[in-house]
Amino acid sequence: MQKSVRTEVIGIASGKGGVGKTTVAVNLAISLSMMGHRVMLFDADLGLANSQIALGCACPYNLSHFMSGQKTLQEITVTSRHGVMLVPGASGVKELAALTRVQASRIVQAFSALEDDIDYLIVDMAAGISPSVLAFMGACQRRFIVVRDDPSSIADAYGTIKVLIQDYDLNEIYVIPNAVNSQADGQNLFRRINQVCAQFLNFTTHYLGSIENDDMILAAHKKYEPVMEFAPRSNSARDFKRLAKSVTQMAPIANFSGGMQFFVERLVRYQA
Repeated sequence: MQKSVRTEVIGIASGKGGVGKTTVAVNLAISLSMMGHRVMLFDADLGLANSQIALGCACPYNLSHFMSGQKTLQEITVTSRHGVMLVPGASGVKELAALTRVQASRIVQAFSALEDDIDYLIVDMAAGISPSVLAFMGACQRRFIVVRDDPSSIADAYGTIKVLIQDYDLNEIYVIPNAVNSQADGQNLFRRINQVCAQFLNFTTHYLGSIENDDMILAAHKKYEPVMEFAPRSNSARDFKRLAKSVTQMAPIANFSGGMQFFVERLVRYQA
């Protein structure tokens, strides 16, 4: 029996809303797909899901249909015109917004039943540190924290990193500065956050690149298109391509933190 490919699972989170987390998740997924990789995007913002809007996808079903037993995960999955497979979350469903760790674990386990060979699973989290967000983050192999250069975003990003490290013993945490004035400003923001983590948490995060501030992102949103499609030669599109390239160059992880993993059965088969 042929082994499935090993799926790299990346959780994208933020301490607070409004920092561009979904923009990063969607455009990173498209950039990886443009490089020839098989990419799935799971919208795990289960109360206010909007990845399908950012991708310009029509989704007849969503995660609420899976949770109620009406549909399988495969049946609610749609493929965008960019080749990204999307598992849509639900918007305005109060029960899903307050998902328990046990319910989140059920969703994680369901991914092992998917038969598609997937190179990258991008998990777009809800903002904050709810039980379901922490359960999903623990089931990922790498965690990207999106942050803007403003005091509340920085404080919330640090708080999120602190919980991931101290309460859940998670590693492989990356800081992605978004909407910065330049790459140099992004690197400086990363260094400031990383120095605080090193001083108070005895932990260092990783850096893959920054996304520069770009009016084309807002213009793309207004057209219900990702900036990779709307303005492929824009500065932000350039930065998402660089971020995707950095992601493909990351060394494989030997030992996973967090316990239960997305595609755990596939990982076992791959390592056998």
